[in-house]
Amino acid sequence: MSTHRVVVIGSGFGGLFGTQALRRRKDVEITLIASTTHHLFQPLLYQVATGILSEGEIAPSTREVLARQRNATVLLGTVTGVDLEARTVTSQVLGRERVTPYDSLLVAAGAGQSWFGNDEFARHAPGMKSIDDALELRGRIFGAFEIAELARTPAEQERALTFVVVGAGPTGVEMAGQIAELANRTLRNDFRRIDPTKARIILLDAVDQVLPAFGDRLGEAARARLNRMGVDVRLGTTVTDVDATGITVTEPDGSSTRVEALTKVWAAGVQASPLGRQIAEQSGVEVDRAGRIKVLPDLTVPGHPEIYVVGDMMSLDDLPGVAQVAIQGARFAARQITRRLDGKETEPRFEYFDKGSMATISRFSAVASIGRLRFSGFFAWVLWLAIHLVYIIGFKHRVTTLLHWAVSFLGRGRAQRVATQQQVFGRRAMDSLTADQAPSIPSDPADGEVTGVAELEDRRRTSA
Repeated sequence: MSTHRVVVIGSGFGGLFGTQALRRRKDVEITLIASTTHHLFQPLLYQVATGILSEGEIAPSTREVLARQRNATVLLGTVTGVDLEARTVTSQVLGRERVTPYDSLLVAAGAGQSWFGNDEFARHAPGMKSIDDALELRGRIFGAFEIAELARTPAEQERALTFVVVGAGPTGVEMAGQIAELANRTLRNDFRRIDPTKARIILLDAVDQVLPAFGDRLGEAARARLNRMGVDVRLGTTVTDVDATGITVTEPDGSSTRVEALTKVWAAGVQASPLGRQIAEQSGVEVDRAGRIKVLPDLTVPGHPEIYVVGDMMSLDDLPGVAQVAIQGARFAARQITRRLDGKETEPRFEYFDKGSMATISRFSAVASIGRLRFSGFFAWVLWLAIHLVYIIGFKHRVTTLLHWAVSFLGRGRAQRVATQQQVFGRRAMDSLTADQAPSIPSDPADGEVTGVAELEDRRRTSA
């Protein structure tokens, strides 16, 4: 029996659920290639950034999750190229390159943050798309209170206690709400020279509504709750500049305003993986403004029925970039591959079932849109807890997450308050490395290629 080779790019919702959907196929050999060793539950990243959860609770090891799936192999590597004609995927890790052939390809590489053409903003206003981002933001947020305690002037103290969140979507709203709770509840008695409750939290966006995808009623409910928490919501406001000590915005009336703030969080805009444009150029198809591939109704690339694109990488019927689109799309692609292998006719199009949208604002308060139903307040918050708990991978992670939620929401504590300078400045240091300074896997020219440092040392000891 011949084996059908499936390569999956990405270990997010699309990549993981697509791989698991093929677990019963003994005639399929799956290779999942991802730039990280974990599966990230991205909707809870803001809770890592604000000290509620640890990174391990929302990012289980992909290798551990798939350990019992015998037809799946997990490889670490950043995919740098896809050759559509040769049907190969090229990946790289620490300077070492690998080429993996495929018969079917599932592209689920996801999306990164977009600063709308102003990538220099990222230096002082990190996005929130990865564990590294969340840990950096945790260091910046908790570190800001420490700096305020050391401030020599009122102006310096005020700058340190001002937090600006850009983007009034779910991530921005949740982030602003949690910073407010951190200042008003968790840290209120922890300092001697400052009053954390005096912290100023600003949520701004160029749109004219909070949570625009949730509709007017829920958007207004979220805004009202944020206002009661002391969050300054500024809509119709565009960011024009970001630096180390503040942010410059254009107000709705066209005037320019400078906000002094040490901590800025960028939660607006996404950009699909660069792989999207690479695949589009080879296949002659279009990408949208966010770099997403305009796929056919069955999620394949025009002219390449062996390539499926799902999640944040695809553009189809204005579907939102949410987890359920990626999960359902990946399962659909797996069914299509299965039907082809069984000699059955494939389904003509992908039908997305909208299970609704949710966003938390604070403890005991959330908004939820499910079909025609709209909820806000405590009931929506309980619903949010239950749904997110179900989708966290692994029983032990669900248990520890539930315990940390109890500590943070019923009490005032936050278990994950460790903040280091490496968290804050590590990304900047990595970005400044030159090509010859970049980390790589050592190799011994005399003995040929080796797989890592340990093997190199073993060979040297043997030859000594």
